[in-house]
Amino acid sequence: MKGTNKNQSQLNIFRPILNQIINPSEPLVLLADRIPWSEFEKEFKDLYSNTGRPAKAVRLMVSLLILKQLNNLGDETVIEVWIQNPYFQYFSGECEFQWKAPCDPSDLVHFRNRIGKDGINKILKVSIDLQDGKINKQDVIVDTTVQEKNITFPTDVKTRVKVIRKCNEIAETEGIVLRQSYKRTTKELLLKQRFSRSKKQMKIAIKAKAKLKTIANRLIREIERKLPEDKVAVYQQRLDIYKKAVNQQINDKEKIYSLHEPETACIAKGKAHKKYEFGSKISLVVSKNKNVVLAVATFKGNPNDGETLSASFKNFKMVNGSFPKTATVDRGYQGKKIVNDTLIFYPKKQTLVGYQKQKEKKKFRRRAAIEPIISHVKHDFGMLRNYLKGHQGDVINSVLACAAFNFKRILRDLKQEYNFWLSFLEHIFFNRLKKLSY
Repeated sequence: MKGTNKNQSQLNIFRPILNQIINPSEPLVLLADRIPWSEFEKEFKDLYSNTGRPAKAVRLMVSLLILKQLNNLGDETVIEVWIQNPYFQYFSGECEFQWKAPCDPSDLVHFRNRIGKDGINKILKVSIDLQDGKINKQDVIVDTTVQEKNITFPTDVKTRVKVIRKCNEIAETEGIVLRQSYKRTTKELLLKQRFSRSKKQMKIAIKAKAKLKTIANRLIREIERKLPEDKVAVYQQRLDIYKKAVNQQINDKEKIYSLHEPETACIAKGKAHKKYEFGSKISLVVSKNKNVVLAVATFKGNPNDGETLSASFKNFKMVNGSFPKTATVDRGYQGKKIVNDTLIFYPKKQTLVGYQKQKEKKKFRRRAAIEPIISHVKHDFGMLRNYLKGHQGDVINSVLACAAFNFKRILRDLKQEYNFWLSFLEHIFFNRLKKLSY
């Protein structure tokens, strides 16, 4: 059942009123008064039933998602800070200072899954509509980056040891008696991997690695044989992932890099400090005249940059209503000229001279503005490492991070606007005071 905001017409005399303890000129307070919260309630009302226990208010949940990304916090930490911060509480629609947590951190997980990709894009759309109206949505810049998953660097030995442990956990859960658990043997084989690069230990390490593979396959087969018939369907998909992870070869496609995140892809972006990144490819569409993120697209696997343009422009149309006219990209998109009625421009071998050459260089120099935007979105707003589960988690985290980047820009503009008017009024006041003194 859809939640509603609490009736706060009759205030508690024992609790401080937020309007009396907060600074009304704080950018977060000004932003809270500008966001059209009623639009979110209209958008999400069909996702709730008419019966059952009332859920938390839509404004509370949306505000917590925004505050979480704005401050690069986790689900648990944003709740802890909310209890301590009166500005967070005002942003969520509270009139009195609250002393208890507004919801359980798991409610944020359920709310994200409830609204899904469309709901998250609605938050992004609001962050775009709240800008000053001077955004040029016809000329855009497009580039891709990698959103890494929360996994360790994958190795064959590590994966095989994890499969052995997972098989033992399944056996313990279902009451299966194994011929051998191999717990002690696994420890001994892991010790033999410690100096695998030395010439003396190399052969021993290779044999230990092969032995771990044999043990993992043996346990998977034994689990499959001894599982009850009613439990086979429950564990079949998991066991198939274990088989593929243990037996995959170097040149195999769609390899398994993580057992709990099997959709993770290995992406090489040509970075000197980080040769490979493990996660999902993200495409960002940014306005050319203002640094505002207009659309985000998330992809499974490792598609070529040119293949990501069509999906990026479809997401752009879904959020902004139409396709852009022109898009400036780098040489990774070479070969694409027109995608979804959008003209694609990328640097080519220079044949121009004089003024025309300078004009062409200036046009592509503006494209580099997307690089620091990507860096800020990753390091300041939570897209550097994604802790949400599955491909849907990749989509939700990337879109929320870009929406938070847009909201941060609005906060900065509100602060500058307030300081301008404050200095302007001070100037008038002191001039009047000088005239009166004369």
